[in-house]
Amino acid sequence: MSCASNLVDSFGRTISYLRISVTDRCDLRCRYCMAEEMTFLPKAKLLSLEEIAIIAERFIARGVTKIRLSGGEPLVRRDVIELTRRLGRHVGAGLDELTMTTNATRLADHAEDLVDAGVRRINVSLDSRDPDIFRHITRHGDVTQVINGIFAGKRAGLAIKINMVALKGLNEDEIAPMLDWCAAHGFDLSLIETMPLGAIDEDRADRFLPLTAVFDSLSARFDLSRDDHRSGGPARYWRVGGSTARLGLISPLTNNFCDGCNRVRLTTEGKLYMCLGQNDQVDLKAVLHAEGVAGLDAALDEAMRLKPARHDFQIERGSAPAVARHMSVTGG
Repeated sequence: MSCASNLVDSFGRTISYLRISVTDRCDLRCRYCMAEEMTFLPKAKLLSLEEIAIIAERFIARGVTKIRLSGGEPLVRRDVIELTRRLGRHVGAGLDELTMTTNATRLADHAEDLVDAGVRRINVSLDSRDPDIFRHITRHGDVTQVINGIFAGKRAGLAIKINMVALKGLNEDEIAPMLDWCAAHGFDLSLIETMPLGAIDEDRADRFLPLTAVFDSLSARFDLSRDDHRSGGPARYWRVGGSTARLGLISPLTNNFCDGCNRVRLTTEGKLYMCLGQNDQVDLKAVLHAEGVAGLDAALDEAMRLKPARHDFQIERGSAPAVARHMSVTGG
């Protein structure tokens, strides 16, 4: 096995953050993310939880200090808490933080288990608190179930950050009220521009809302001051005056953040993508099956060589997605 040096790509960026999609399945069908009729991977093609743990532990040995479990919806996968417990044992022993992104539909049942496993902070995807708009965006979701999950997480001791995709003509009037709500309850809010990943049933150009305009509008209503807080991801943060809340902006189209990229993504079928918006990948499942753990280091070194400089996201009417795979496959 090669020397366990830190992972540094050919542009000098140190890779310290691994996002893992534990399943491509989700119990919602958000319009900007999925088609209404989705074909998910056969379960036989997925990494086993043991394989995920082995690969993740090799990343930790190579200097990764933050891991986020995602999907799809990670809490729909059976025994995901056992994986969380295993990875949580590395927190404080190589790993600084283990987090999760969830839609919170099942969070009420799992919040205490996540805390027991070593998770201290989660991101919750919530694009609207209006029941009808939420149901429209998700196609069938119950926002009350989600909000109950969020507050169950808060009671269990989890720090909550709300992720809200800004959607023109759908939720743009809810952004300021969402920030008010988050500030009142001690939640951070990150706003996200919609990204051209995977084929959906609508034209994303119709819903694209640039965060430059959103921020100008929020600045007129809130006292926002720049905050140098870093969560390990691409968000730029502002402190919301009169509260403990932060506002984060994730703007892959209007403010490319690739120069400081520290992330790679492991898909549910074991492929490592070095960029969310490119197709360069290394099949770690195939390497693990053919060569065992001993083969992973050389594969990770090859991944660093292949990691591209940046994504090339564009959203124009009638344009094809940047990549064919959906976000749920790559992991959010």
